[in-house]
Amino acid sequence: MVPKLSIRGVSKAFRRRRFAAVQALAGIDLEIGARQFVSIVGPSGCGKSTLFNIIAGIEAPSAGRVCIDGADVTGKTGYVSYMFQKDLLLPWRTVLDNVVLGQELLNVPRARARAAALPLIERYGLRGFESHFPSALSGGMRQRAALLRTLLFDRDILLLDEPFGALDALTRAGMQELLLQIFQDINRTIVFITHDVEEAIYLSDVIYVMSARPSHVQVRRTVALPRPRSPDMLADPRCIEMRADLLNTLRRPASTLASS
Repeated sequence: MVPKLSIRGVSKAFRRRRFAAVQALAGIDLEIGARQFVSIVGPSGCGKSTLFNIIAGIEAPSAGRVCIDGADVTGKTGYVSYMFQKDLLLPWRTVLDNVVLGQELLNVPRARARAAALPLIERYGLRGFESHFPSALSGGMRQRAALLRTLLFDRDILLLDEPFGALDALTRAGMQELLLQIFQDINRTIVFITHDVEEAIYLSDVIYVMSARPSHVQVRRTVALPRPRSPDMLADPRCIEMRADLLNTLRRPASTLASS
């Protein structure tokens, strides 16, 4: 079967005047199936966000291709929904009007966009906050709004760039539960960046570990946990073993490429 998203030989070098080129990515290869939840972990500065920018068409790779459903979309925007690390809510728009922004960019009439957004706002914990402005929201509420805006952009692939990294532990756990619920409800592929190995195991079907810069894929691991997920699954010996394996991979020199 043709993968939903494939990254083939993607490299990226940043060239600056009077300075040597910085090689961020060195031949990244990924294959992601339809309706999979895939996490990408790696050390800080290894190029995970750069890879997302390339997938989204915001940056061009120095080499390689990005394909969706077998079609080459390298350097083209509009094929994925993309949630950045910061919520990027517009302070002059209400929660409802922030959530429908993606639909407006797709030229959906505002009334119809709002009608589509309201059931999601109620289902995913923002009921009663529709008319609030971002300044009145907690960090978790802001991330909920940003996540719904990404969802309503209505693409088959969602890129989520470490959306919970700045949240406290309790709020982060709540957002993980929300994301699992959304993943169960929708028929889409999610690609998720995180620094938290345990979070990756809890949420994902597949985990890719990237090396330090210049980055390549060190290992691919399948998470053999049933869905729906619950936090107590992390005490499963398989999860404990996988966590140790992934942490050891992140600590060792980036000189091997393995897969499973």
